[in-house]
Amino acid sequence: MSNRKLISVVTPCFNEEENVQDCYEAIKSLFETKLKDYDYEHIFCDNASVDKTVEELERIAAQDSRVKVIVNANNFGFLRSMFNGVISSGGDAVIPMMPADLQDPPELIPTFIEYWEKGYKVVYGQRDKRDESFLIENARKLYYKFVNRFSKAKIPLDAGEFQLIDRKVVEALKLFDDYEPYLRGLIAQCGFKSIGVKYFMKAREKGEAKGRLGLLFDLALNGIVSSTTVPIRVGLIFGFLMSLLSLGYAAFLVVLFFVNGRSHVNPGMASLMIGLFLLSGIQLFFIALVGEYVASIHNQVRKGPLVVEDRRINF
Repeated sequence: MSNRKLISVVTPCFNEEENVQDCYEAIKSLFETKLKDYDYEHIFCDNASVDKTVEELERIAAQDSRVKVIVNANNFGFLRSMFNGVISSGGDAVIPMMPADLQDPPELIPTFIEYWEKGYKVVYGQRDKRDESFLIENARKLYYKFVNRFSKAKIPLDAGEFQLIDRKVVEALKLFDDYEPYLRGLIAQCGFKSIGVKYFMKAREKGEAKGRLGLLFDLALNGIVSSTTVPIRVGLIFGFLMSLLSLGYAAFLVVLFFVNGRSHVNPGMASLMIGLFLLSGIQLFFIALVGEYVASIHNQVRKGPLVVEDRRINF
């Protein structure tokens, strides 16, 4: 048996027919040059693509047994598909997310492995800068700071799923029973010795971006719900303070009535309506927020499968 260490690279994909070949070639070239002392497996997790992605992956896998393919029977979402690929891997170390569009640079993997060999169990990429609009970039930063500030486990700022994790971490991840696994958060909860490597995240060159506003919003909510209960606590405190203010204002009006008489109390219909709409809006916001947690509990309790696979290739 070979004593060479095995590195697993996981690539979730959906409608990436223009990119899977380039991604395969980039990883293959890397292990034939800078990482020639390591063995590797490249696991593509297709999320029921409707273009020719599966046909491309079948062709590549037929030529190279190191390429393994999981074809899902339906689109189960990026997070679940990726997590299924990670727990299906057999490497001594795993790259949980190597995007098919190569926005995260595969050239960073040798650096990840170098730190891993020094004893780090988690080596995460930190997106120092992104090739995207000023508004989106800063919205991301604010979101990551919020999650990191209030999360029970400290998730590194600007870190995504593009990282290297040791086999011990993978085995620890298998202990989690999470219907919508927020992988970067779960890795942070596991602990272990970790270090970050900064890099520039470039823009997609081929194909259509999958990270649209609706998906990003859904992922952001999942990250918050999975990591912290602080928003509910904020709603509780805010509601308590508003109740105190309301009681205080009512007491003030009573005192004003007895001191100056009813005629000096401003009816204040406009301010009453403004206050009514403001409080109603705040109530609806926090009810919806609680609803997100209830929906998350609902999905978890129903115990559906992580994914349903149509077939596997080269496993």
